[in-house]
Amino acid sequence: MSPSVTATPWQEVVLRKRHLRDTAIAPFLSNDNSSVEAESLRILEIDDLQNLQKEYHTGTYSAEAVIKAYITQAALSHSKTNCLTEVNFENALRAARELDELRGANGNLVGPLHGVPMTLKDQFNVEGFDSTLGYVGRAFHPATEDCVLVSILKRLGAVILAKTNLPQSIMWCETENPLWGLTTSPRAETFTPGGSTGGEGALLAMRGTLVGWGTDIGGSIRIPSHINGLYGLKPSSGRLPYHGVPVSTDGQEHVPSVIGPMSRSLSSLTLTMKAVIDAQPWQLDPKCCPLPWREDLFREVQTRPLVIRVMVDDGVVRPHPPIQRALEGMVDLLKKAGHEIVEWKPEGHAECVAVADAYYASDGGEDVRRDVAVAGEPYIPHVEKLFSKGEGISVYEYWQLNKRKIAAQKAYLDRWNSTKSPISGRVMDVILCPPMPHAAVPHRACRWVGYTKVFNVLDYPAFVFPCSSISATRDQACGAVAHQPRNSIDEWNWNLYDPVAMDGHPIGLQIVARRLEEEKVLGVTAMMEQLVKAATNEPVEN
Repeated sequence: MSPSVTATPWQEVVLRKRHLRDTAIAPFLSNDNSSVEAESLRILEIDDLQNLQKEYHTGTYSAEAVIKAYITQAALSHSKTNCLTEVNFENALRAARELDELRGANGNLVGPLHGVPMTLKDQFNVEGFDSTLGYVGRAFHPATEDCVLVSILKRLGAVILAKTNLPQSIMWCETENPLWGLTTSPRAETFTPGGSTGGEGALLAMRGTLVGWGTDIGGSIRIPSHINGLYGLKPSSGRLPYHGVPVSTDGQEHVPSVIGPMSRSLSSLTLTMKAVIDAQPWQLDPKCCPLPWREDLFREVQTRPLVIRVMVDDGVVRPHPPIQRALEGMVDLLKKAGHEIVEWKPEGHAECVAVADAYYASDGGEDVRRDVAVAGEPYIPHVEKLFSKGEGISVYEYWQLNKRKIAAQKAYLDRWNSTKSPISGRVMDVILCPPMPHAAVPHRACRWVGYTKVFNVLDYPAFVFPCSSISATRDQACGAVAHQPRNSIDEWNWNLYDPVAMDGHPIGLQIVARRLEEEKVLGVTAMMEQLVKAATNEPVEN
């Protein structure tokens, strides 16, 4: 907005907030010392926090040097993608120096996450900073204390750098709001980084943080992980602490939002999960399950042939050819390794998607309307469309919706338990499927999240991992494949396919297990990653 244009009250808030953010970022945007830059590049190449901890143990790097490198990269990442909201750089540097002092005093690291740079979606309460959820009306109302997760992370030695952008209301797979604006893909500014945890996705892809934290009520961790070539976990509800994380439609707990980690390394994500669970978060969050980390479950699925059900297509929107190619390639590797691969048809998925949509709109959009009305900000178009579909439902109708959800969950669980492999007669271990029908697409083009939100209704842990990328050369011929659209969304999706414009954009796959089997999806992914690295002659992580 030009300074000469008279601003309305909500626009004045936007100008103030953005000015404060930009002022906090500005000192870290330039560095003329080439030797420091070279060291920073070496630091930023460390994707595995276990390797970072080794460097701390040997004294190769100080926490201050690591945090400085990441802060500089986060600032550069923001200048390209508009991914940051609340900036905690100065506090992060002070925290890093304190870690170095403690390390020097007793020779030990503070905890399993000592000096690990982390960032958070702009939902997680951090004392002294706003949690806006993309609403102008929530600006300048700083949290009075850290959420449970942040308090645990700090105790374990992690350093919080910043918070990242998300869509107005959180409820979409794009990252845009009137307060902070539009976040763009690191690979192409006209493409989306996904959402709703899109700011984290962009920042992680540009190496501006080592571990990011997001929330997921319909795919909000998994979609940006898929689009940006990252690892992202949506746990079952109650596995990780949600207390102190504001959310739109707060109080709607029958398809609950959950928190989860994102990273560029499977090992980093797994170790972070284990560290947080080992900290016994159920002692601080009454909704958290008192379920310790099960290393035996994580290891066991890596030592035997598995029964893997593969869902190629959800029957509503057909995935683009490169996603089908990536899935077929993974299936071939699994078969060669001796795993049993059986088709999984999407029975019950349409009902789960319908139930999710009914919950999201059960209040008639009142929760979102109230937040938008606080500052008189405009709606982002897709938010207005999503929450202007009619009146809310009665308490009695909500009870019937709850019964409908439980029936859908029971039917899916019964089918899981009763569907045996025709080869061995064993029940399936996991489902392998796409997370989206497309990779990155132009802004505001995403319309179907059925591949992810079905598992929010079921409350199953679901994990997205990178496995391929789109190739203009390899995938161009696939565009000529005849496809008869099933519906308007399927037609829309197919018309988006452009392997030249999408060249180089990542492709992820999704692993799903039964409720509270987070260790299992991580262990199965570790096995798959070993197969991929063996096939490409890459070194395998321990």
